[in-house]
Amino acid sequence: MRSRLRAEFGEAAYRSWLKPASFEFSGEDTIRILAPTRFMRDWIETQYGDRLLRLWSEENPKIVRLEIVHDGAAPERAATVPVVVSAPASDGAHNDIGAPLDPRFRFDNFVVGKPNELAFAAARRVAEAESVPFNPLFLYGGVGLGKTHLMHAIASHIRKTTPERLVIYLSAEKFMYQFIRAMRFKDTMAFKDQFRSVDVLMIDDVQFFSGKDNTQEEFFHTFNALVDHNRQVIISADKSPNDLEGMEDRMKSRLGWGLVADIHPTIYELRLGILQSKAEQMHFDIPPKVLEFLAHRITSNVRELEGALNRLVAYAKLVGRPIALDNTQEVLQDILRANDRKVTIEEIQKRVAEHYNIRLGEMFSARRSRAIARPRQVAMYLSKQLTERSLPEIGRKFGGRDHTTVMHAVRKIDELCALDSSFSEDVELLRRMLEG
Repeated sequence: MRSRLRAEFGEAAYRSWLKPASFEFSGEDTIRILAPTRFMRDWIETQYGDRLLRLWSEENPKIVRLEIVHDGAAPERAATVPVVVSAPASDGAHNDIGAPLDPRFRFDNFVVGKPNELAFAAARRVAEAESVPFNPLFLYGGVGLGKTHLMHAIASHIRKTTPERLVIYLSAEKFMYQFIRAMRFKDTMAFKDQFRSVDVLMIDDVQFFSGKDNTQEEFFHTFNALVDHNRQVIISADKSPNDLEGMEDRMKSRLGWGLVADIHPTIYELRLGILQSKAEQMHFDIPPKVLEFLAHRITSNVRELEGALNRLVAYAKLVGRPIALDNTQEVLQDILRANDRKVTIEEIQKRVAEHYNIRLGEMFSARRSRAIARPRQVAMYLSKQLTERSLPEIGRKFGGRDHTTVMHAVRKIDELCALDSSFSEDVELLRRMLEG
């Protein structure tokens, strides 16, 4: 389970908040989390409680309650997270097959940018449409980019606006677990009836079906039955249908029938928007420069970005110091180190040449006109700043130039940056593009 927690919340959040805690069963329907401090107990409850309960419910449908306690505190003082029922209470027959929704995942707090605007628009269209607009809706992208957020937002919106519709959301893993249990107890007809009578079926992380032939077969028939009856199917995965390994060709074909929308790795503006939105939700004052720094430096995924912000806020509350750029780098040094990207001189040369609209070959030529020499000096300067190469090594990469030429270029760019703010901003823009 710990490996799944690490994948769900990101390495930074897991290491800071969940790894120090211990977990135990308390009766048949309750998981208890023992946190080493009261602050950690309260933080886990407010930031992760609902998602932790959802994860454990997917592992074991009998789990409907989560207790989070300060290690050593009496159980009656536990901070309790109530279960979020995954289907309308009036339809008890389906309560056991779905997974709880996270109430924090809504359309109004999903930050939209170019990498996810199609997926967001498609999700809203499906959620608001009176009839099925495309079937299935297939959302795909890497870990922590917003697929699950959109899935939960769709389900929550439909249940709120048309509560008479039966919406089932669950992971592919839980679908397989339910199917295996039905076969074990010779109750497959009840399983088929449950899943084929819903109005909206949502399966998260469908790549889990790869290589599981029996489960694929059952899902294939369930999918066809729902589509034939004009019921909505919504799928998420980490790859496009055609790129899912271990999937039958007919399954890939069915999954690509409707609208396939991908969520790209986030761009700087989107990462910054997400951080600003998160900071507002947390009601905590974080300097804009710190948010910009995080958006530039942490580029792996949104979960790690949010985990870094959570750690900063916790640090400020525990230590009683305001958040600033210097202590941000200190508190997040492990995350920042993991996100450091090795920039090559070749990459710098290519990016600078494109930026100044000169041929890449001019980086190595003997031409000394200012239109060529200045971009070349900028590239040398950035090579010194962003790589660990020595001055002689940098010189050799620029057409066999002497190390003194590189030293002159570095001094010249430093001088120009001090004198010309526009030029300085230009060089800083190049640096950020290369680091990001």
